[in-house]
Amino acid sequence: MIMRWPLIGSALVVAALVTGCVTGCKPAPEDGSPQDSTVITLPEAKPGDPDAGAATIAATTPMDERVATIALLNKRNNLSQDLEMKPGETRRLDNIEIRLEACERTAPWEMPSETGAFLQVSVRDRRQANFRRIFSGWLFRNSPGLNVVEHPIYDVWVKDCAMRFPGEEAPPQE
Repeated sequence: MIMRWPLIGSALVVAALVTGCVTGCKPAPEDGSPQDSTVITLPEAKPGDPDAGAATIAATTPMDERVATIALLNKRNNLSQDLEMKPGETRRLDNIEIRLEACERTAPWEMPSETGAFLQVSVRDRRQANFRRIFSGWLFRNSPGLNVVEHPIYDVWVKDCAMRFPGEEAPPQE
């Protein structure tokens, strides 16, 4: 008796799907063309036209043109610094080395908004000549507890990733 209920439930689901398809499904056209389609025609862009970007789909900022702002706190002397870095760049300060591999942020129209950076953090003990990697991964501004750099002296976190998206206004010129 107990084993019949899952079978009966499955049979009812299949019956409902078949009944719905028999009463509401239309056969696909033989030529393969869509039945209900909407065609969107973009205006042609002319060279030099200031609105040419509206007619084409622009890409986001290339990775090598993005700039991440990474915050570094030395808990021993309570000094904090903001580092502006491009992907592929490495910064060495005292006994810490930070390498930015990538930075991303969600588009302004996406919710929830998030900013993240892929970092590699290495430290050097005073007794050693070589740096030892203590962290390699993504850090997120709005979810700092998701992935953290665990070190007794240094805290590292992401503040921003400067990049643009299609349709987003250009930053003001200085």
